[in-house]
Amino acid sequence: MRYLAGKAHELPGNRTNLGGYRARHFLFSVTAGVATLTLNRPERKNPLTFESYTELRDLFRELAYADDVKSVVLDGAGENFCSGGDVHEIIGPLTKLDMPGLLAFTRLTGDVVKAMRACPQPVIAAIDGVCAGAGAMLALGSDIRFGTARSKTAFLFTRVGLAGCDMGACALLPRVIGQGRASELLYSGRSMGGEEGERWGFFNRLCAPENLVADAQGFAASLAAGPTFAHGMTKKMLQQEWNMGVDEAIEAEAQAQAICMATNDFHRAYHAFVAKEKPQFEGD
Repeated sequence: MRYLAGKAHELPGNRTNLGGYRARHFLFSVTAGVATLTLNRPERKNPLTFESYTELRDLFRELAYADDVKSVVLDGAGENFCSGGDVHEIIGPLTKLDMPGLLAFTRLTGDVVKAMRACPQPVIAAIDGVCAGAGAMLALGSDIRFGTARSKTAFLFTRVGLAGCDMGACALLPRVIGQGRASELLYSGRSMGGEEGERWGFFNRLCAPENLVADAQGFAASLAAGPTFAHGMTKKMLQQEWNMGVDEAIEAEAQAQAICMATNDFHRAYHAFVAKEKPQFEGD
């Protein structure tokens, strides 16, 4: 495989099926086109390690080649999402690294968000309880966020003597909740509650804790049943148009839409409309 050390089935033409992939540092499964990735260290509120960062980066990179994954749900075990980098397994060792070593680490963590943004599948984060530090950045790097009223999201980098500009926070957070609100959270490092997060636009919706993952998986399944090539194009344009002027964006969208009009799914939708039926999309 290109990146993954776990078992995945490689198809002809550089394609991959990830349904059989055995993750080492979290839980991973694929059902009916929906991949569920669960951070699974509930006794510590699901902190990240050097190894889990690396596997997350590699898995999200591999998703670009996966034929059997149409959408992704990212959640945490045990009523918490993610408490960030493990204090003992990451923070402590970082205090002993030289500058090249520190830069290698910060580039690794940023590469996780880059890989999440670059994979064509929509990523839905299901966020309950603690969502802090790098965990907040995994949530922010997702395309859509479902939360609960009891969720607590904190970009707490300044509280440990670091800048708030970690893993793309200063680029992504203002685009989601606005410059002023993002500035407050990044300077103060305070927790944002679930209802506040929904009001500010960080969360797309709040769910009952017992229904959170099922609601996220249900939404992911609805996307997986849709025109997944077009969803991938939508995600790409949402990403690329941040760096474009309006005229450039309109031209880029004209080209993207023309490509989608050449797909079989576009023709399926037309014929289904004429027949007064619901289109059955196949992602090609």
